[in-house]
Amino acid sequence: MFLNVDAEKKNTYDAIVVGTGISGGWAAKELTEKGLKTLVLERGRMVKHPDYPTATKDPWDFPNADRPTQEDLKKQAVQNRTGYTIRQSSKHWFVNDLENPYTEVKRFDWMRGYHVGGRSIMWGRQSYRLSDLDFEANAKDGIAVDWPIRYNDLAPWYDYVETFIGVSGNKDGLPQLPDGKFLPPMELNCVELELKKSLGDKFGRALTIGRTAHATAPLPHSPQRGTCQFRNLCIRGCPYGGYFSSNSSTLPAAEKTGNMTLRPNSIVSELIYDEKQGKATGVKVLDAESGEEMEFYAKVIFLCASTFGSTFIMLNSISNRFPNGFGNDSGELGCNIMDHHLSVGASAQVEGFDDKYYSGRRANGFYIPRYRNVGKDKRDYIRGFGYQGGASRQGWSSMVKELSIGAALKEAVSKPGSWTVGMGGFGEILPYHENRVTLNKDLKDKHGLPTLTFDAELKENEYKMRVDMANDAAEMLSAAGFKNVGTYDNKIGVGLGIHEMGTARMGRDPKTSVLNKWNQVHACKNVFVTDGSAMTSSACQNPSLTYMALTARAVDYAVKELKRQNL
Repeated sequence: MFLNVDAEKKNTYDAIVVGTGISGGWAAKELTEKGLKTLVLERGRMVKHPDYPTATKDPWDFPNADRPTQEDLKKQAVQNRTGYTIRQSSKHWFVNDLENPYTEVKRFDWMRGYHVGGRSIMWGRQSYRLSDLDFEANAKDGIAVDWPIRYNDLAPWYDYVETFIGVSGNKDGLPQLPDGKFLPPMELNCVELELKKSLGDKFGRALTIGRTAHATAPLPHSPQRGTCQFRNLCIRGCPYGGYFSSNSSTLPAAEKTGNMTLRPNSIVSELIYDEKQGKATGVKVLDAESGEEMEFYAKVIFLCASTFGSTFIMLNSISNRFPNGFGNDSGELGCNIMDHHLSVGASAQVEGFDDKYYSGRRANGFYIPRYRNVGKDKRDYIRGFGYQGGASRQGWSSMVKELSIGAALKEAVSKPGSWTVGMGGFGEILPYHENRVTLNKDLKDKHGLPTLTFDAELKENEYKMRVDMANDAAEMLSAAGFKNVGTYDNKIGVGLGIHEMGTARMGRDPKTSVLNKWNQVHACKNVFVTDGSAMTSSACQNPSLTYMALTARAVDYAVKELKRQNL
């Protein structure tokens, strides 16, 4: 037997990054800028900035008035049931559910995009820091395990990430929502300002403009990115680079170094573990186009394939050392699924302000930071929620069924309609061990690989919280003098927030967690996991900014450890 040593050398790099989404793009940028020859593996097709096929099309350019066909609904039934995605203008960013199935013990909404850039193309772009209130919560409440870091450990990395990606926002001086390095904030409109004043005067609560990863001013370090054009067509991909995505920002930075090899259509099926060395030496890859199986090798590996993508790889990596999944000495791998529960809140009609309007289509709304279980406020549940919302006026589309013609119609459509306002809650889900995902070897995807089975649900704490999420929203809108206030609380499954977290959590003790404070696998020091699977609790803020900060911090540590020959 002869070993193909030349082939192995050819497939050997300093570092491997799995995934090109928000975390993977950052890992690629940081590793390459620190001089490491880095292989970046993406399971989906190539997408290069600014080549987004529908980004500049007009409404009349789409068949079916941009609605899905019956064939679309058949292929993307699971993706479509959320109401988020399936339009002619955006369907290409979401997976074919027939080719990429999964199993639900209870309803679970798993939104996926398999392409270079991942969900960084489709994300909501809301960018908030976690605070010490969040990092200390598990320890104070006696829930799950304690975070192995605190806000001060991550604060300089939040600074670093925000400065690079460009986050517009307002400094509000709230301990539960730390301020950051902000570009100029977008503007609240007149109705939102009225609500802000009412909340401050009557409840002592804050309302601020959303902190969002949109460049509202030039970014000299990223000349390929323009500023936000206020088109609000972000779901299609932004050819101007107005919002942060891997494609417009971190991947071009990595490419500029000359140290990145980007390989799309490369599905990582498992990690290669060397029992003698006690290290992972590489990854096994299935070429999505040819079906060829191959191996790539590196000194350090960053799993950034999304929470369930990384968890799948680890669960599917079986060896004598790790019979229950890679790094799973604690038995926590795949457990503790978290998300944010939503689809609960209130809306109202607004009288007055008929002489006011707003400019452009702001791809952002207002944000009401958490105020429950903060300070002296105590409820019959733990943790809390924030709100995202907005006020707007009906436009010309309200006249689509108008019966008049000619001059009368022109006059009708030139007058804006009435004002409405609404807010929806984003609540924290606790890390329950029994909320879990497991490998399903009986159901295979189109590549013949095992799939995942989800068994997760909201529990009593979340349902108690939802009562306040609806009632508080109505109370605040009513107090502002708005009319016809109505609440809603739609039945949902976990996953709808698209903020899945927790299945390879960080912790202080290898017996109860998968990763240490540097995002290293406790049991294998040259593998790092920096996507949502690393989260120890979920807080109620959008988590992507935290993933980016954790990734930049982990790369800094990994490279220093490599130089010390500790990995």
